[in-house]
Amino acid sequence: MSFQQGLSGLNAASKNLEVIGNNVANSSTVGFKQSQAQFADVFANSLSGAGASQIGIGTKLNTVAQQFTQGNVTASNNPMDIAIKGGGFFIMDVNGAKFYSRNGQFQLNKDGYIINADGAHLTGYPADASGNIPTSGGALGSLQINTADLAPRATGGGLTPPKAMAALLALNSGSLPPSTTTFGRLDPTSYNESTQIPVFDSLGNSHMLQTFYVKTATAGAWNVHAVLDPELTSSTSVLVGSLTFDSNGKLTNVPTTLAITGLTYPAAGGATAPNLAIDFAGTTQYGSKFSVNKFTQDGFASGRLSSFTTGADGTITGTYTNGNNAALGKVALANFTNPNGLQSIGNNLWSATAASGAALVGSPNTASLGVLRSLAVEESNVDLTAELVNMITAQRIYQANAQTIKTQDQVMQTLVNLR
Repeated sequence: MSFQQGLSGLNAASKNLEVIGNNVANSSTVGFKQSQAQFADVFANSLSGAGASQIGIGTKLNTVAQQFTQGNVTASNNPMDIAIKGGGFFIMDVNGAKFYSRNGQFQLNKDGYIINADGAHLTGYPADASGNIPTSGGALGSLQINTADLAPRATGGGLTPPKAMAALLALNSGSLPPSTTTFGRLDPTSYNESTQIPVFDSLGNSHMLQTFYVKTATAGAWNVHAVLDPELTSSTSVLVGSLTFDSNGKLTNVPTTLAITGLTYPAAGGATAPNLAIDFAGTTQYGSKFSVNKFTQDGFASGRLSSFTTGADGTITGTYTNGNNAALGKVALANFTNPNGLQSIGNNLWSATAASGAALVGSPNTASLGVLRSLAVEESNVDLTAELVNMITAQRIYQANAQTIKTQDQVMQTLVNLR
């Protein structure tokens, strides 16, 4: 009798409709991956083995396989949202247990941790106090946005790093020695050119450094003077050194860095004075007007975190009110040899199983891991049109299996009515 085959077909069609219905229900769920019901035929084995004319006894649900294809990446208005473009999963920490997700809708909790809607922590490589992130082999941890002020850095860092200050000037070879031979910072007739740049002490207090350039009677030679905080009457200037140029207008100083010492420093709050040394590499003396093409220094004041973004490589970079940037952490991704072996546990999370293999953890845009896009989310990969067509097909299959049971019932009725 074919009742068993028809009944198994009804069960299979019903399961298929359940899978399709679940896909349709989650067509707008961020990071959702559609499923596909896969079936297998069923045969009964006799004691003597299968015969050549063996008839199957129906079908069964073999597995519900998830399709980990890429969903559309669309822009969002939440600066915390992150989409994965390519392979990999976000690693979420739930009370110490690791789970995996493609849903990148995140927010900050009261402690500054990046979490999803259910409170699971996003994990990655946290930055240390100096803003350094381990390039490889770092320990995973919950990513936390540090909202503390960015500490100031004195110009020169209290050391003498190369090019802590760099000046690229163009001096005028046609300049004549000043009419006043004795230099005085308040006497514009005692120098040819001057320029200013702010520098910072160890507490982030800003001080103005003014440098003066005096053409000497020696061809191609200039004296450099400097004063700190020229607006203060108590400030005094010092002779820093000399710049000399050859007949081609090129700087001949070796080394090209002039250390500035002996300046009057108005201490503020016990701060350490900046370490001032200017590298004049590339400065020229041509027959053109004086110009400052570059004048930089490596110090800065303290700053408050104003915003942060996530780069394609997962690095979370904070922007501070002092104009500086600092790394706050780096998002890590995980991939699996067999993603279909992952077990879905709801809430947009999967857990690893023996079938999926161990998680392969790394930085985005490495190995098989995709890149990240901030201010975006990955939509469900459900093709709603295709699912509606599949629903019609599954309905027809259900009706056909019901018809086989009805036909078998009619056959049995005919047999019962035989006299």
